[in-house]
Amino acid sequence: MELLTPAEMAEADRLTIASGTPGMALMEKAGRAVADVAARQPLGTRVVVACGPGNNGGDGFVAARVLAKRGYPVRLGLLGSLDRLKGDAAEAAAGWKGETVPIAALDYADAGLIIDALFGAGLDRPLTGEAAEAVDAINAAPGRVIAVDLPSGIHGGTGAIMGVAVRADETVTFFRPKPGHVLLPGRVHAGRLTVADIGIAADVLDTIAPKTVLNRKPLWLPALPVPAIEGHKYGRGHAVVVSGGMLHTGAARMAARAALRIGAGLVTVASPPDALATNAAHLTAIMLRRMDGAAGLAEILADERLNAVILGPALGLDAATKDIVRAALGSSAAAVIDADGISVFRDEPEALFALIHARTAPVVLTPHDGEFARLFPDLATLPGKVERAREAAARSGAVVLLKGPDTVVAAPDGRAAIADNAPPHLATAGSGDVLAGMIGGLLAQHMPPFEAASAGVWLHGEAGAVLGRGLIAEDLPEALRQVFSRLFD
Repeated sequence: MELLTPAEMAEADRLTIASGTPGMALMEKAGRAVADVAARQPLGTRVVVACGPGNNGGDGFVAARVLAKRGYPVRLGLLGSLDRLKGDAAEAAAGWKGETVPIAALDYADAGLIIDALFGAGLDRPLTGEAAEAVDAINAAPGRVIAVDLPSGIHGGTGAIMGVAVRADETVTFFRPKPGHVLLPGRVHAGRLTVADIGIAADVLDTIAPKTVLNRKPLWLPALPVPAIEGHKYGRGHAVVVSGGMLHTGAARMAARAALRIGAGLVTVASPPDALATNAAHLTAIMLRRMDGAAGLAEILADERLNAVILGPALGLDAATKDIVRAALGSSAAAVIDADGISVFRDEPEALFALIHARTAPVVLTPHDGEFARLFPDLATLPGKVERAREAAARSGAVVLLKGPDTVVAAPDGRAAIADNAPPHLATAGSGDVLAGMIGGLLAQHMPPFEAASAGVWLHGEAGAVLGRGLIAEDLPEALRQVFSRLFD
C-alpha cells in the first residue's frame, strides 16, 4: 500500500545493502523479475533490450542474460559506452556474453518484445538528444514494451513526462510502487504494473516512514462505521445538505441521497424559500427545512445533533454564498465544502483558511484542478499533484481532496493517499456532488476526515465500476448497495 518516492526507494536500497545484502544481489533479482515477466511471451519471440548508463541499465543486462539462457533471441543496445559503466551496472554488463551495440544502432523492426531499461525512478531532468531519440524509437516500434522500474522519461515522484517518455504495455517495479506509477500521465505510460520482491525487508519502512499510500481498503476500512445491532438512526449522525435556489436544486438532492445511502442516520436538505416546493416534490426519506440565508443555516446547525454539513454545489458565486460558508464553519458540524463554496473565496482565500483553523470540527475541501487554482494559485504550478494537495492541506487546515482520475487526498499532517480505481465513466455532471455527499455522510457517522475522504473516493470509484458505461450521477448512490455487499463479503 505504501508508495515510495525515488529518494525513499534509494534509502530502502541503501538500508538493505547496509544490512548485508550486496547491491548486485538486488540487481540480479530485479533483472530476473523482469525476465520472468518477459518470458510470458512465447519462446522464439525476438527480444530487444535498451539499456541506460546506470543501475536501470544493469537490470536490463541481467534480464538480457537470463532470457538468452532460456532460449530467447536477444539483441542489446547501450546508451553510452561500456567503459563508463560503474559498480553493479558494470558487473551486470560483464555477465552479458552477447553483442552490445550503440543504442542508435538497435533495430526494433522484428522485435516482438522490447525491454526499456534506459532510465528508472531516479531520472531528475528532461530527456534530450540521443536519450530522447531512443525513447522515440521504442515508441515507434511495433513490439510489446516492458519497462524496468518506470517507463523512461516518467518522473517517479510526480508521474510527469520529462521531455519524452516511453509508452509501456507493462512495467516491472521493485519492493513498492512509486507515486509516478499511479499519478497521471505516468499511470497511462506504465501500463499493467507488476511489483516484484527482490529481497528488501518490509521493516525498512519503519525507518523511512513514507507518508504517501495507495488508496486501498486497509487505509480506511478499520474506521468505516458499521451499524451496531442495538443502534438506531440517531446514533448514525444527521447530515445537512445546503440547496441552491429554485433552478439549482439537483446537486443538493444528489449529495443528500448519497449521504443517506452511505449510512447517515438522517439527512436534511436546507432549502431557500423559493426552492422549497421543488425540493419537496422530489424528496422522500430525506427531510426538508426552510433556510433563510446564512442566518437560517446558522439556526439549523445550532442543533448539535445535526453534526455534518455539505455545501457549495450550485450555491452561486456571490456574497450570500460566502456568508453561508461562514455560517457553516461557525457551527460545530463537520463540513464538506465543494464547488462554489470554494470558488467564492478566490479573492480572499486566507479568510476561508482562518475560519477553518479557528474551529475544532473537521473540514474537507473537494476541489477539481480549476477550483484548486482559484484557492491556491501559487500551489497550482507545483509539478506534483501530491505536493500540491499536501501543501494546500497544511496551509488551509483542511483535508484536501484534489479530484481527477488520480484523486489525491491529503491531510494537514502530511499523509496522502492516491486513488487509481476511478473509471472514466465518472466524468459526468453531478458525479462530484455525489462524492461530496458520500464524504459528508461518513463524517456524520463520526469517521475521521482523512479516512472519510479516502473511503468516499474509493467507494465512489467502485460504484462507477459497478455501473460502467452509461452511468449518470443519479445512479451512483444506488450502486453503493452492491459495493458494500462486495466490501463486506
